[in-house]
Amino acid sequence: MIYILMGVSGSGKTTIGTMLAERLHCGFHDADEFHSAANKAKMAAGIALTDEDRWPWLDAMRAAIEAARAEGRTHVFTCSALRQRYRDRLTPADGGVCFVYLKGDAEVLGQRLSGRSGHFFDPRLLQSQLDTLEEPTNALVLDIRGSPETLVERILAELPPDRETCV
Repeated sequence: MIYILMGVSGSGKTTIGTMLAERLHCGFHDADEFHSAANKAKMAAGIALTDEDRWPWLDAMRAAIEAARAEGRTHVFTCSALRQRYRDRLTPADGGVCFVYLKGDAEVLGQRLSGRSGHFFDPRLLQSQLDTLEEPTNALVLDIRGSPETLVERILAELPPDRETCV
């Protein structure tokens, strides 16, 4: 099973993804690991990425997803996956991934981002992400106001690791 935790910056993808991977005793990759230095520099400067910036990033993630699936491993990934075409790019032709959308409002997200340090994402880009976001129709949707522990429990209850497929 491949889980992809998605949502805008500040939604808790890394925190919840790490906890989920620990509970499942499986691998974890954060989407930031796949960004180029140029992409990180743009975001740090408050410049939104273009689709041309995103394609190599998404393709690198897709390769890692396919590698985990080929080995039959459960794996947790995080990715903003803001648009349907990005989610399509991440999803192998035969599916096999479960999207979990961590949904939150601008106020909660803004508070979280303002308290975060040591991350390259410029909080001024939050509105750009919210404007770009196309909410998924084929994902487990979770309200980020729940505790991380509660959200992980919901994922495990609704998308158990022995489930055949989600998408």
